[in-house]
Amino acid sequence: MSQWIVTPDKFLTEEESKRLRRYCEDVAIIAKSKGNQMAVRNRLIIEMALGTGLRVSELANLKVEEIHIRKGQSKRFLPMNQTLYDLFTEIKEEDVKTPFSFNPDFITKKIAKYYKTAKIKGANTHSLRKTFGSLLIQNNVADIYTVSKLLGHASVKTTEKYYVDLVEDNYKSALDGLNDII
Repeated sequence: MSQWIVTPDKFLTEEESKRLRRYCEDVAIIAKSKGNQMAVRNRLIIEMALGTGLRVSELANLKVEEIHIRKGQSKRFLPMNQTLYDLFTEIKEEDVKTPFSFNPDFITKKIAKYYKTAKIKGANTHSLRKTFGSLLIQNNVADIYTVSKLLGHASVKTTEKYYVDLVEDNYKSALDGLNDII
């Protein structure tokens, strides 16, 4: 009888997230100076995953002219931060219609390579999606309902299942902050 050991997806710390982004940015700058635009698209993979919480399958099918992403028949609209907007603008100037004309395997391998070079252990492709949600909650940028919508979960119960510990920490810190008010 075989047994499976299931490990939870790792959330990247803020420091790990920044280190990964810096590494990707450095690689893209060096490659671009040599005329290689592929590194810019590779950087966009990381920025999109961290900046939107997209699934790998959504990243692989992303088209510049089609900002909305489909999961089944439903539409999900994702806001973009300035970094993503700038990267998309740069890629559009190259007249590229699909920045990620990659299959999900390519994206998974590319992210694993970036993790290794950035010395981030225990993370997988899904870690970027989990980090997106966790950073929003941990920094009180968004509540659980907003994170649920941004992640494209069908129900907030799905989001609660994976982020409940973070929400409980926010409740505790909110009550601790009450001491300063009263």
